[in-house]
Amino acid sequence: MQKQKTTPLRKCVVSNQMLPKKELIRIVKTPTGEVKIDLTGKANGRGAYLRPTKEVYLLAKKNHALERALKVKLTDEFYQQLEQEVLEGWD
Repeated sequence: MQKQKTTPLRKCVVSNQMLPKKELIRIVKTPTGEVKIDLTGKANGRGAYLRPTKEVYLLAKKNHALERALKVKLTDEFYQQLEQEVLEGWD
């Protein structure tokens, strides 16, 4: 009998919904303190997950959910890069 593979679930830092890891965008703070969008989902560092919808992105920017989760101040440039990622490949 084969074991069924379970889908890893992660919690969106804005909506607090548990969703399959593949449906979320991972933002990572590397050990050097750099914050970047982790498309592989395997980069080293502290990760925070975000549902890739425009509504969730806008809420994350408004209530600083990513900044709290990663314990770092994010720049406008980073938010622009994240917005691009949300609008392009996911929505």
